Amino acid sequence: MSIRGPEALASLDEAMRDIRREEDEISKRLARSAERISKIRETEAELFRQLAQLRLDPAIQTELDGRISQAEIKAREMMRAHAKDLSQSEKDLAAIDAGLVQSTENRGAALKELDARQAELKALAARIGASIAKEPGFAAKRKDATELADVAAQSMRKTEQAEADREQKGRPYRDDGLFMYLWERGYGTSGYRANNLIRYLDSLVAGLVKFEKARPNFAMLNEIPLRLREHAERQITLAKQAEAEADALETEAIDAAGGKPIRDALDAIQARIAAIDAEIVAAEDKRDDTAKALASLSEGNDPAFAEALAALAAGLGREDIQTLLAEARLTRTGQDDTIVAQIDDARARIKDEDSETLEQKDRLKTLAARRRELEDIQWEFKKQRFDDPRSTFREDRLVGDLLNDFLRGGISAATYWGQWQKSQNWQAGTTDWGGGVGLPNNGRSNSGPWSGNGGGFDWPDSSIGGGKSRSSSGGFNWPSSGSSGSRPSSGSSGGFSRPRTGGSQGTRKGPTGFKTGGGF
Repeated sequence: MSIRGPEALASLDEAMRDIRREEDEISKRLARSAERISKIRETEAELFRQLAQLRLDPAIQTELDGRISQAEIKAREMMRAHAKDLSQSEKDLAAIDAGLVQSTENRGAALKELDARQAELKALAARIGASIAKEPGFAAKRKDATELADVAAQSMRKTEQAEADREQKGRPYRDDGLFMYLWERGYGTSGYRANNLIRYLDSLVAGLVKFEKARPNFAMLNEIPLRLREHAERQITLAKQAEAEADALETEAIDAAGGKPIRDALDAIQARIAAIDAEIVAAEDKRDDTAKALASLSEGNDPAFAEALAALAAGLGREDIQTLLAEARLTRTGQDDTIVAQIDDARARIKDEDSETLEQKDRLKTLAARRRELEDIQWEFKKQRFDDPRSTFREDRLVGDLLNDFLRGGISAATYWGQWQKSQNWQAGTTDWGGGVGLPNNGRSNSGPWSGNGGGFDWPDSSIGGGKSRSSSGGFNWPSSGSSGSRPSSGSSGGFSRPRTGGSQGTRKGPTGFKTGGGF
């Protein structure tokens, strides 16, 4: 069962809300735990006062009571200030969450409007597509673009094979330390420099590893992929140029038929979505800072508060108080035994609270890490335009079992994102960018090189118009200069492009203008 892009993103949004909700609940539990510990300390102090009244003379009682009271007063004042700061942080976090909910709803509404406009453009294209496809100028231009794309694809496949050979067949050379020593020194080339003694020794090494015979083979293994890549990139450039010219003819035809207002509306909607995405990123980063501050306060990490509690605990841990407690344990009076039992109970409760607090702190850290990873995935999801109404996913487990595995830590964020990429597809006759619609293919298969159904071509960000992703599942990425030819993926390698310090980098891929994707 497949799911559409907007519904998939909504499931990720729901998971995000669940994470935030649990973070809030844990922060509140930690705050209550810190408050309970402080109150237990106060109870413990009062019990020591009672014990002192039974066992110490009045002068020593007064001195002990003064020390304890001073620590209590300071702790109580700090608790009030701490509670005020905690309450304000909770209000700030709630306000940010409310803003994020509203932004998410606004974005969903914009996507629905986008879907409606795309449907209008697609209907218009369907009416005029057949006649435009018959025009000789356009048919020739589209044929040229397709042929050039095929040549470019073949060139890149040869390049990738040569690069794979370089990696595999070149490994024995690279693993030979003596060969690589001579290679890196440039032995046997005009760039080799050494005195007579070193030359003699190097010649012995060269004879040992048969360097003169091996060097040309290794040089060819390294040189062929470079030359093939240069050729492939030239073919890619030509294919892009031809595609741009065909795009221009398509756009002109659509505009002449009255499609420009629709395209302009699509541009405006995309701009609105981009602005909302920027707001969401800023709000998420602000929330992250606020959540960290709230967690710190909830854990009792406020310096003044922690100092006050430490002072109270230190006062109760003084040697004379511990001596008083030890002596009380040795007597068998009913009053002593009752107070000592209550002190032991208080300390046991504090120990239990501390143990539970450690677990909650660890859970809070895990949730914060998972939230940031999910933010990264959502960012890539939007950047790749997977939330487009025409985007679909074959695996509904992505919002079920696989999502649960990711949230539980069973799979990494990179692996989970990779599953989204593999499953993603585009509705027949559409591309995944801008306001494009599917015009009639006129006999062209949707599985062909220009299809949005997979098996097509992925235009990188540096391509025309800001980048057109021709497919997302099984498509071919035009590698940039100097790349290894492997398919780049921000998620699959574990690196995500979501900005963490503001700014607009990493925005949604692709222009917002018209494009058919399937041809006529």
